[in-house]
Amino acid sequence: MQVKIDTKEKFHVITLIEPEITDTLAADLTNTLTKYVGQEIKNVILKLPETNTIETQAAEALTQLQQKFYENNASFVICEVQPALETRLDELELLEIMNITPTESEAWDIVQMEEIERELMDDAEGVFPAKDSE
Repeated sequence: MQVKIDTKEKFHVITLIEPEITDTLAADLTNTLTKYVGQEIKNVILKLPETNTIETQAAEALTQLQQKFYENNASFVICEVQPALETRLDELELLEIMNITPTESEAWDIVQMEEIERELMDDAEGVFPAKDSE
C-alpha cells in the first residue's frame, strides 16, 4: 500500500497512491487509519487522487471506518474522488452516506467545522447537564 501522510494541526491528510482499493488494501488501510482515532490529532482526510475502482467489501469497509471515527468524536472525510470511483460508490448506494468533498480544501473546512461543533456540544453539556431519568 502506497500512502503519503501529511500531518496538520487538527488532522492528518492521507493520500492513497493506488489505482484500486481491493478488500485486502481496505483492511490494511483500516488498520493504519484506526490508529489515529486514539491520538491527540485524531481527524483524517483520505485523498484518493489516483483511485478509480473499489471492490464492494472495500467500499463497505470505508463506510464502517468513517462510522468508527464519528463514534469516537473524530472526523473522517474523503476527497479528490475520481469520477469512475464516485460512480462505483453511487452504484453501491454508499456515496450519499460517505463524507466526500471534491477538494482537499473543502475537506479541511469540514474537519474544522466538525471540531468547532464538537467543542460547542461539549460546552453545552457543561452548561446544561443531562438530567437523570426517573
